[in-house]
Amino acid sequence: MIEKAHSINDVARLAGVSPATVSNVLTGRKPVSAKLVKKVEAAVKALDYRADPRASMLRSGEARIIAVLVPDLDNPFFTSVVSAVEQCLGPEAYEVIVASSHGEEEVEKSRLKAILAWRPAGLVVVPCSDNFQGRELIESSRTPYVIADRVTDNLGADTVSADNEDAGAIGARHLIDLGHRDILIAASSLSLANIRRRCSGAAEAMRSRGLPEPAIVELGFSIDEASARLSKWFDENPPPTSIQALTNFTTLSVLTALAERGLRMPHDISLIGFDDYAWMRARATPLTAIFQPVREMGRVLWETLGARIKGNLSPAKHVLLPCELRIRASTGPAPEARPTTRPAKEPVSKPAGMAAC
Repeated sequence: MIEKAHSINDVARLAGVSPATVSNVLTGRKPVSAKLVKKVEAAVKALDYRADPRASMLRSGEARIIAVLVPDLDNPFFTSVVSAVEQCLGPEAYEVIVASSHGEEEVEKSRLKAILAWRPAGLVVVPCSDNFQGRELIESSRTPYVIADRVTDNLGADTVSADNEDAGAIGARHLIDLGHRDILIAASSLSLANIRRRCSGAAEAMRSRGLPEPAIVELGFSIDEASARLSKWFDENPPPTSIQALTNFTTLSVLTALAERGLRMPHDISLIGFDDYAWMRARATPLTAIFQPVREMGRVLWETLGARIKGNLSPAKHVLLPCELRIRASTGPAPEARPTTRPAKEPVSKPAGMAAC
């Protein structure tokens, strides 16, 4: 037998208050005395009450929904952003709906139309390209929104992103300090502003030390395809002494190509990964990696969006969050920078009666 779900009226009867008071306690729309709040909370817990979001939307004309649209739910960075935003909403009585554009602009527009039909309270968008045409759809609906990660020079909306130029620079500086002069940048696609800025940061770090700009290879967004492209690059070019990957996908692709060629880190080649997930630390050779502050990104995204939902009309806010280089065993001195002298071997004692050779 299926147990019938309790209603807001059931909560009100058990707490000895009106349904309107229960609603005010749950939504925070109007202040309620601490004594009544305790009664309502006790009744909610006793009945295991959960508000019906559809009924709430019909009554108020507002959906207590925050929507998040990302390019790809297979990419752990995007799911980490979703999780970071979701964790900030716990006390706010909002529900989260998530959609993916699969990296296609037409799908992105279709998903936006479907999301906006729910009349969400706010929207977080990671555009699938620099040419984000969905802005007109969102702004015509007057839905508060903030753009994450994919930040272009068209800064008419609130944006929150890692400092991508600095992320590229700190990796390149680390390799330069280890004596590397032949650095290969493993990028996903230069059609994205955040990737171009990471490349720009690495190139500027090289130029500032009087070194030629690093080689760049575009690997795309599929690990199998990326590994094949990188192997082809190795077939056609002298091998670099180090590789700096600019995304978690390109990090995996580089590792696949290195394994196929039997190249060891850091003896044969040094590698800097990107995003610093747990698996990067759990390897036999832990990866040096650039860490993006995803939790902080989620906090700032919600702080910015929450202010817009509450009516903040200040000029657009643009936040760049610093990344961090976490140094581990996958990077070491370039071959020409390694010590060439070896410690003298201790003499080997020989058994009595054995002649020296």
